[in-house]
Amino acid sequence: MILAHLDLDAFYAAVEELESPELRSKPLIVGGDPRGRGVVATANYVARGFGIHSAMSAAEAIRRCPEAVIVRPRHSLYREYSRHVWSTVRGIVPTLEQTGIDEGYLDLGEVASGFLEARVVAEAVQTAVRAGTSLTCSIGVAPCKVVAKIGSDARKPGGLTVVVPGQEATFLAPFDVRRLPGVGPKAEQRLRAAGVQTIGALAALGDDDLRRLLPGSVGQVLRDRARGVDPRGLEFGVERISISVENTFERDLLDRERLHDELRGMATEVAGHLRSRGQTARTVTTKLRYADFSIRSRSTSLDVGIDDPAQIGDLACRLLDRGLRDRPGALRLVGVGVSGLVEYRQLALDAVE
Repeated sequence: MILAHLDLDAFYAAVEELESPELRSKPLIVGGDPRGRGVVATANYVARGFGIHSAMSAAEAIRRCPEAVIVRPRHSLYREYSRHVWSTVRGIVPTLEQTGIDEGYLDLGEVASGFLEARVVAEAVQTAVRAGTSLTCSIGVAPCKVVAKIGSDARKPGGLTVVVPGQEATFLAPFDVRRLPGVGPKAEQRLRAAGVQTIGALAALGDDDLRRLLPGSVGQVLRDRARGVDPRGLEFGVERISISVENTFERDLLDRERLHDELRGMATEVAGHLRSRGQTARTVTTKLRYADFSIRSRSTSLDVGIDDPAQIGDLACRLLDRGLRDRPGALRLVGVGVSGLVEYRQLALDAVE
């Protein structure tokens, strides 16, 4: 396989800079009101130089950089740019798996005979995205998904990293273990306590140590990925019965407004997936993971499918409130999922019948 992971650079902030060019040289934050309990959705690279990052409270971001400019998210605008980006990419690489509004995997093996040619194709994608939208993207090219994803983050913004077969483990080894997809907070804590700080150290674990630190099949999967072994292909041909997005926080959250902001951002991503697939959903689910790692979920079902991010976000927030009434407490993770997916075409047939 020759796969690429494409990641638009600071996407929300980059769109805002295009809409208001005077913001380009300023520290820019897209997020909630710092006078309330807003949260940072994303920040441009000037703001990131002050240590500002997504999921940080907007108040903390302003403390770190008082001169930062904060704008509220405009999700409909971001979806419009996203549709243009992915339409442009499909003109060069027809087969792809869009995993979010601003990222996805490309099947370069379909259009390139080897990794040298794949580099040329990836450069063409970057050029086309910039020409068509004035946005920049970072791309990682590799024989498998996990290496491609880490590669796309290695030289941001606007970078291109190509990892050829046989070099996967060498490329991954120096990165912090938390960079490996699938290593959550609990696994990271166990690994660090055992002195496993890098992906290379995880790859070198023997079977006994692996079973002790990461019991079950998960440990084997993570060690394989740390070694650059990842057999997953693109999911463009898979019929999905549900779509979900979740986020683990750096610190447990109690703040209801910040949790609502998080859920609304996730609802936008979920709605983007639905619309890219021409689907609506009849069931919305909110997932809550508490500080003690216990998980609760709350769902609601509708008579008619929806794909509107505001509707999905409103329902997700109500479900969160219901869950916290049933069991109050700080949350380390929240997620939004939809199921009961219906094709637009099927909706039309139902209406005729």
